[in-house]
Amino acid sequence: MSHPDPREELIALLPSLRAFAMSLTRQPAAADDLVQDTVLKAWSNFDKFQVGTNLRAWLFTILRNTYYSDRRKKVREVEDGDGVLTAQLSEKPAHDGRLAMRDFRVAFNQLTDEQREALILVGASGFSYEEAAETCNCAVGTIKSRINRGRARLAELMHLSENEAMEMTDPATMAVISAGRTATA
Repeated sequence: MSHPDPREELIALLPSLRAFAMSLTRQPAAADDLVQDTVLKAWSNFDKFQVGTNLRAWLFTILRNTYYSDRRKKVREVEDGDGVLTAQLSEKPAHDGRLAMRDFRVAFNQLTDEQREALILVGASGFSYEEAAETCNCAVGTIKSRINRGRARLAELMHLSENEAMEMTDPATMAVISAGRTATA
């Protein structure tokens, strides 16, 4: 007994598929998309369809499974047509911070030992000028001078203008750069 080609039968079943899709989605455009996805999946998997079995049931099963798979995906997705939520979720790439940190380290290593020491004590470690001066066994004015010269030299080496902010992901490094500015202000 010869069976008709299931591909030809599929065309006759399109109205029934669309009606079933409409009952699930309740939206004409979504139903059309669902039928299209179903036909695409069925067409690409006809080698798995057993000729002589119920094509209609096979197609309805594909449509139903596609619908519920899409629903499960949409539960995890957030509608963001205007991009407001996406803009809030974006972040600056981490490699920018690593590159800036590498540049900072190179420049920092070019400072004198005294300037590095003063910047680390006051900027990164949070010592007061007085505490840093006591630690270094020198005058408070000497510490302030070393910090100011060190900051100026860092800015010069890193090609930063006086008012330009250095953006890094490392807070300790930012403290070294900005502590002298706030302490002298």
